[in-house]
Amino acid sequence: MTVVAADDPRALDRAAAELEAGRPVVVPTDTVYGLAARAADHAAVATIFEWKDRPRHQVMAVLVASLDQARSLANFTASASALADAFWPGPLTLVLERRDDATLALGAPSATVGVRWPKADFVVALARRVGPLTTTSANRHGLETPSSAAGVVTQLDRGDVLVVDGGELGGQPSTVVDATGPDPQVLRIGPVSERSVQVVSRADVSPDSRGPAGP
Repeated sequence: MTVVAADDPRALDRAAAELEAGRPVVVPTDTVYGLAARAADHAAVATIFEWKDRPRHQVMAVLVASLDQARSLANFTASASALADAFWPGPLTLVLERRDDATLALGAPSATVGVRWPKADFVVALARRVGPLTTTSANRHGLETPSSAAGVVTQLDRGDVLVVDGGELGGQPSTVVDATGPDPQVLRIGPVSERSVQVVSRADVSPDSRGPAGP
């Protein structure tokens, strides 16, 4: 596996070239290291499932570079829009209905998509360059995600794969919220607390009065 520092001037070009050639890359996010492919590249996403030994029925989420990019993939409810306004970019994944015209490779067929705009400069720049990224934690299924690029290399051990080294990442996976309906449901607790999700989705108040998100 080839490792390049995230602050290397060539890193973005190299990662984009790998993705456009149909090869997954390992990238640092604002939570943990992720294994990413272009969201429309079915073959590359299938490779991610193979490398991780991940069951095909466990669909993967998509990282985007903007709210507009997210809206090109999913139908936003009023509560989803409020949550995105409050917590994006950041560690909140919204599960939404897929748009009929969205071309996505995420795993098993599904009417929904988990989408997130991360607060991570490298990943955002990469998604802006090549489009939305189907992404999952850079670990083998059932094992903890390594906190360092070196740990990812050791655990995945998949030949000449590009790993973008963003240093030690001690974050926890994002909070996941099903926002397909009017009453959002927290599916996984992460950095954004369940109470914060409830306050934002239920209150008709300005973002400044909602209080900080957190555990």
